[in-house]
Amino acid sequence: MLAQLTYTPIYAALLAILVILLGARVIKFRRKEKVGLGHEKGSTAMVCAVRAHANAVENIPLALVLLLMLELNQLQPWLLHVLGLMLLVGRVLHAWGMSSFGGVSFGRFYGMVLTWLSILAMVLINLLVVLTR
Repeated sequence: MLAQLTYTPIYAALLAILVILLGARVIKFRRKEKVGLGHEKGSTAMVCAVRAHANAVENIPLALVLLLMLELNQLQPWLLHVLGLMLLVGRVLHAWGMSSFGGVSFGRFYGMVLTWLSILAMVLINLLVVLTR
């Protein structure tokens, strides 16, 4: 019988909403600036919007797969929430930082730190689960 998932779907849904919002922002800029493909001819704000969306799409799937494996291996719910919230807050911070500032920013830096720490923690816990069976 398949396991009922309780925690990963929450974070997957919230992160999917974030990706949709970031994608909608890119579409808004493309229409406004009449840039159909690429972003070289767009404004700095459009380039930031494109990169914020792309960075989310690059990082979220791997993190969700790792979180899903932890849930399927019955990691404690509180730890799933800690890891899921780290990822979610990291992605929101990064999206805000990339969307609001062209260069280095608090949100961009700490958003990536939280994202990478959550991914690294999930990698290590997944390996620990498998290697200690």
